[in-house]
Parts: sequence; C-alpha cells; structure tokens
Amino acid sequence: MAEVETRRALEALLFVADGPVGLDELVSALQVSVEQVETAINEMVALAADRGVTIVRQGARVRMVTVPEAGEVVERYLGTDHAPKLSTAALETLSIVAYRQPATRAQLEAVRGVNCDGVLRTLVARGLVAPVGRLEQAGRPMLYGTTFDFLEYMGIGSLDQLPQLPETMVAEAEAKEASTSEPANAPEGDAED
Repeated sequence: MAEVETRRALEALLFVADGPVGLDELVSALQVSVEQVETAINEMVALAADRGVTIVRQGARVRMVTVPEAGEVVERYLGTDHAPKLSTAALETLSIVAYRQPATRAQLEAVRGVNCDGVLRTLVARGLVAPVGRLEQAGRPMLYGTTFDFLEYMGIGSLDQLPQLPETMVAEAEAKEASTSEPANAPEGDAED
C-alpha cells in the first residue's frame, strides 16, 4: 500500500472508531508494517496544522479528535458549552495525577494536604482519570493515571506535551510528600465537586 493510501485508510479507520485504537489493530486492518502505520500517524499529525482534527496518542493507542482551537464551536454545536467546569481542587488533583502517574490516593493527599476522595470520584466519573493497576504493597492501593479524555480536555496530543514543572515546584512537592507519611485528618471541603 502506498504512503498516501495508507494515510487515507488510517484516517478512515480512526474516523469511524468509537474510541482509541491500538497500533496492532491498525497494522492488522491495514495489512502494513508498524513502521508504515507510525509514518502515516506522524504525517497526519504534521498535516493537521491547518485542519479541524488531529491525532492524540497515549502509548500504543491513537485517536482522532477535534483540535482545541475548535473547542468552543464544537461545544456550542453539541450543546455542552454549559457543562460544569472542573473546580480548583479537581484541577490540582488532576495535575498531580498527570505529572506523577501512576499515583495512589494517599500520594495525592500527601501532596495536596487534604482528603481527595470526592475529587478523585469526580475525575473518574468524568473519564479524565482511571484506575491503572494496584501498588504492590500492603493493602494494594489503587493506582490512577490519566486517560485519552484527559488529553482531549487539555488539548494535547500526548503526555510529552505537558509543560515542564520548575525544579523548585518538584522539590517542594517531594519534600511535602516525604514529610507527610500519612495524610492528616484533612478537611472535607473538597469532597463534593
């Protein structure tokens, strides 16, 4: 299959897919090599600069999404422009998950200094965060990571596009987490989001 045909077929597959598609599925459907699929994805991303759609990638899965610049128009068309926005507490928790993933609830609470149960439930319910496994230690706490919906919400194509944190912020967060072996009885102010 020629490069243009591969790219065209890949775009069609991603357009009709109802969610993220694994590279192995694309290779099988297109009957081409992984390298050809990777090349086609990279070309589609490069060509998307002047289009209303782009490709987001998380590991070995890809998805076609609308560009962030069209978000307001798309929300208005879909009638979601009045959807509730995330609270400050939810954005803080989401940021911690994004930069430290996978992270446990206790780790999130150690960094934030407050109970994160309600906020975490909200983020999971909205599909921005999901359980990704369990920590291999006593109690086997749930590990959380970001999702494709997170990438779409943030308007980025991959986690590599997150802004770099200043070293002082990283050091402060690590010091705060180290000094808090177990979260104190935190105020319940964030429980409802």
